[in-house]
Amino acid sequence: MKIFFIIFTLLLTNNYVFAGRLYNEAYYQNLWCNRWNGITEYKLSDHTRVDCLTKNYAVEFDFAKKWAEAVGQSIHYGQMTGKKPAIILIIEQPKDFVYYHRLKKICAAHGITLWYMKSPLYEDKLNLEYYKVLALSQINTILP
Repeated sequence: MKIFFIIFTLLLTNNYVFAGRLYNEAYYQNLWCNRWNGITEYKLSDHTRVDCLTKNYAVEFDFAKKWAEAVGQSIHYGQMTGKKPAIILIIEQPKDFVYYHRLKKICAAHGITLWYMKSPLYEDKLNLEYYKVLALSQINTILP
């Protein structure tokens, strides 16, 4: 029974680690936009949608690897609304900061405000590999 529980736990952990995104983009939009009293998915006259429109900013949310797309969208939304263009880059793991630093230079050159949000599980993900190895070593000590 103990072996079954450990194997079951490992299977759940593997699915969790290798599933695409931990949280979808809307999760971050709603969290941030509600905090700053913005309007999510604000529809523009050209039928595009601003991820979050606040008193001062037209904010585009994107995952780190989609940093380049965020630039054009934020500029467009800023022009269409008369608000300052802004980007919130979603950081899911430490290596995502490469994209943040790349985007930082571009945003400075084009007057785009840049922020980032870390995934709620950002820190935990760093330790998951350790726990998987630990669980595997425990299985090996239990099995004959």
